[in-house]
Amino acid sequence: MISKRKYVWILTLLLAVPMLASVSAAQYQGGGYGAGQGGGGRRGPMSPDEQLKRLTKDLDLTADEQTKIKPILADAQKKMEDMRNDSSGDRQAMRQKMMQIRQDTNGQIRAQLDDKQKEKFDKQEQERQDRMQNRRGGGPAGPGGDNQGGNPPQN
Repeated sequence: MISKRKYVWILTLLLAVPMLASVSAAQYQGGGYGAGQGGGGRRGPMSPDEQLKRLTKDLDLTADEQTKIKPILADAQKKMEDMRNDSSGDRQAMRQKMMQIRQDTNGQIRAQLDDKQKEKFDKQEQERQDRMQNRRGGGPAGPGGDNQGGNPPQN
């Protein structure tokens, strides 16, 4: 016969497993990872459609500009995914290639914009770079900015 202690333990497990599964599912359905488009809760890259939607809102893109920019974003996403899926190279080389893809993509996007949009785009890109620098704690004024720890910088 099952002792009372084992019975309580089994009952606890039976109740805990569905609760853990629902918490995990909630994270993937927007309650955790990926939640919050503008805040700090989002993880992972935005889809080309999400990027285009944001650019359209921020830069007031015309329909013609949207038509020209969407394939640029889709191509960049494909290149980035291919890079992430190729685990043969070293991380530093991969990072450099990804930065080059981003620079090329930004250049192609800028070519489609008028002067006023370019100014906004450049400002947003600078703000993004500043956020990335601050997130890493880098920069001359931030902690670890001069990398005295001896480890390579995590860019």
